[in-house]
Amino acid sequence: MKKCINLNADLGESFGAWTMGADAELLGIVASANVACGFHAGDPLVMLRTLRLARERSIEVGAHVAYPDLQGFGRRRMDMAPDELEAAIIYQIGALAGTAKAAGMALAHVKPHGALNNAACADLDLARTVCHAVAACDTSLVLLAPALSQLAAAGREVGLPVVEELFADRAYLDDGQLVPRSRPDAMVHGAEASLAHVLRMLEEASIVSVNGMRLPVRAGSICVHGDNAEAVETARALREGLQAAGYRIAPLADCLA
Repeated sequence: MKKCINLNADLGESFGAWTMGADAELLGIVASANVACGFHAGDPLVMLRTLRLARERSIEVGAHVAYPDLQGFGRRRMDMAPDELEAAIIYQIGALAGTAKAAGMALAHVKPHGALNNAACADLDLARTVCHAVAACDTSLVLLAPALSQLAAAGREVGLPVVEELFADRAYLDDGQLVPRSRPDAMVHGAEASLAHVLRMLEEASIVSVNGMRLPVRAGSICVHGDNAEAVETARALREGLQAAGYRIAPLADCLA
């Protein structure tokens, strides 16, 4: 039996006349799409078009929820009261779920974006707020959370199905957190380097940090950032390379730990 792995990308991040990413190409490669819900990127028309395209390609979709930070693309941490943040996440999931229904689809998962994701990885109380919001919408939604994070722990605590992900195009610190984007070594550049990075972590069942530290994980998904200029080339190399290594590219539900 082939080993199971999911391949996901952050999509639907255009806004108005401004275009971000190569969604059509990526939807022909990945198994799951994390669709922006209008708070860090996306708008109602972009959401609907992205969902319809995903349906045409038979790609499962999830809500890519974020802080309300269009100007900063959701990459700036915001100090929000827990009830305010919970309401904002519920609002985003509801908006995408309604749009998905109009497109003939249903949401499969939720994945926090950017600064919200990074903060929830390290702050258990914040992670609980995020997970309570998801559970309030639908306890069957898969939580797609970074490996070894407080977010993954909080998801399991509240009873959500959790799939832990690794990042193909991001480097890791010794504690398992992502290298900050302000550092020159934050990104893994190039399709071949990304594939090697991913295969090493999967075959060692560990996050491999920039300093060579090994942190054991059970990852079920690999993320390619859709706003990366090399996203399509990287995603294609990952799909082909993972399949050649004996992995089956599968929906998230097939990759639950």
